[in-house]
Amino acid sequence: MKVICVAGYKNSGKTTLVTRLVKALSIKGSVGTVKQMLHHRFDSEDTDTGRHFDAGANVVAAITDSELVTIKRKPTLEDALDVLADSGVEFAIVEGAKSSCLPKIFLGEVDDSDKVQNIILSLPVRSDWDIDALAELILEQPEWVTLNSLIRKVRSNPDIRLSGGIATFTGIVRRVSGNVETTAIDFEKYEGVADMAIERICKQLREKDDIIDVLIHHRSGLIKSGEDIVYIVVAAAHRKELFETLVEALELLKEEVPIWKKEYTIDGDFWVHDRPVQ
Repeated sequence: MKVICVAGYKNSGKTTLVTRLVKALSIKGSVGTVKQMLHHRFDSEDTDTGRHFDAGANVVAAITDSELVTIKRKPTLEDALDVLADSGVEFAIVEGAKSSCLPKIFLGEVDDSDKVQNIILSLPVRSDWDIDALAELILEQPEWVTLNSLIRKVRSNPDIRLSGGIATFTGIVRRVSGNVETTAIDFEKYEGVADMAIERICKQLREKDDIIDVLIHHRSGLIKSGEDIVYIVVAAAHRKELFETLVEALELLKEEVPIWKKEYTIDGDFWVHDRPVQ
C-alpha cells in the first residue's frame, strides 16, 4: 500500500486536495483515507455505540446498510494504516498528522516552531494543483506492508486454486538472548540491492515444483523489542514442500540479502557483526 500524508494548517485546503487525490487514485486502484481528528469524539456519548464504549467495551463495531465503523481504545495512526492495508487498500491518504514520519505533501509555509518531517513536496494553499503529477508522485512512495496484506496478495494469485495451504513466518525482535536484554534493533538495508536480492530469492523459490507463490518483506529502521522484523508467505500444493520452502526462504534471506543491524541493549549498543562470539 502506498501512503501519502496531506498536511498543512487550518484553511489551507487539505480536505479539497485529499478528495481530488482520492478521485484520481481511484482510477488506479482501491483508496483508503485516514482523518486525524484530535480533540474530537467520533461517536457521541448520546449514541448507542457511545454508551457501549463508555460502559467499558474495548472495541465497538457499528454496522449500517452501507457502512462498517470500528471504534477502539488507544488508537494510533499506525493502527489505522494497518487496518487499511489488511483490507486490501492500494493507496492510503492521511489528512493531517503533520508531526508523523510519513511522506508529506505540505500546503503552505511551515512554521519555524513546528518540526515537520519528511516533506517530499510543498504546495501553495488552495491552488490549482496538478493532481495527475501528484498521483504519480504517490506511486513512487515506499510500500506499507502487513502480514495480512501479503497473504491477501498471495490469495489473489490466479494459481492459488492449485494450492493446498499457505504458511507464514513472522520474525520479531527477541527481547532476551542469553544474558543480554535487547531494547531495539536498527536495520539498515543496502538500498535497492537488498530489495532486488529479496525478489531474486522469491523468483527462485517460485520455480520449485508445487510452489504457487512466495513473498518476503523485511522492515528497515529502528524496530523495538517484540515488534515485527520480517514476513514470509508461501503458498504450495502440498504441506511438505510448503514448510521446506518456508525454511529455505528464511535461510536464503539471512545469507544473501545485504541488511545490517545495530543492536541496542541495556548494556550498550553495537553492530551485530562487530560483537565478539560468546
